[in-house]
Amino acid sequence: MNPASWRVSLLLSCFMLGLLAPARAADVPFLSGRVVDNAEILQAATRDKIAVMLKVHEQATGNQIAILTVRTLDGEAVEDYAVRVFASWKLGQKGKDNGVLVVVAPQDRKMRIEVGYGLEGTLTDAAASRIIRNVMTPQFKAGDFDKGIADGAAAIVAQLEGKPGVAADTAGESPAQGAKSMHFNEPNLAWPERILLGAFIFGIIGLFTFVGIMTPGVGWFLYVFLIPFWAMFPIIIVGTRGALTLLGIYVVGYPITKLLLARSAWYEKAAQDLKSKGTASVGGFTFTSSGSSSGSSSGGGGFSGGGGSSGGGGSSGSW
Repeated sequence: MNPASWRVSLLLSCFMLGLLAPARAADVPFLSGRVVDNAEILQAATRDKIAVMLKVHEQATGNQIAILTVRTLDGEAVEDYAVRVFASWKLGQKGKDNGVLVVVAPQDRKMRIEVGYGLEGTLTDAAASRIIRNVMTPQFKAGDFDKGIADGAAAIVAQLEGKPGVAADTAGESPAQGAKSMHFNEPNLAWPERILLGAFIFGIIGLFTFVGIMTPGVGWFLYVFLIPFWAMFPIIIVGTRGALTLLGIYVVGYPITKLLLARSAWYEKAAQDLKSKGTASVGGFTFTSSGSSSGSSSGGGGFSGGGGSSGGGGSSGSW
């Protein structure tokens, strides 16, 4: 065999050996505790907090939960790696298979919640997916691994203990279930705080309500526009029931008051002034029309474009 043929054969042999060689796999670290932070992305206080929480849960239920962070999976699928780690660490009690493993690989941007057979009925695939999607992923995107992993661990514990509220997702629930899960907490504010915040909120929406009632034409637009504000903002001050009461008073009282005022002489005069003079004074406020009764505005004059056009430029983005 001449030297050229020998070199070609050697290269081909090396190439074939490279194809046949097993792919490099990430190492399975030693199980040194409930939180094994090989990627070094967690603060010491966070590791201790999670470890204590998982220990308390194990003492109460027997379930074993472990957290593992590795910098990279070296190209291995996170599912395969999680299975290898789970098998090596043997999480859960023998015969009960009540273990849970959380794997986070920050460099690969991958994570996995691996669940033992004995807990699959409680920590279902759907529940694990919700925890990853709703609890952990948003924090990881923000670069906060401490909060993402701590909150994810807390959500897993809550799910296993029958308190899945932290990872609830109503997208797949029936209408009856969704209605039960949708609620607003009552305000938890001291009375001085309620008074100050109430003065601010009711001062603003109350002023616009007054302007809407007192102003011809535009008042009906404001009536519809302010309904969402009367529906939501009062909840902070007076709670859900109080907000419903105020909304009912507004929805019924606004049109009745406005229709009664529309029969008064000064209201008719203001409406006539807006049509004929383009301006009217009501309750100390001066209103100016831009040329039609429905285009009235509070304060300055009308507004019109300068004749320019768009060239189609700009920017759009997605996450």
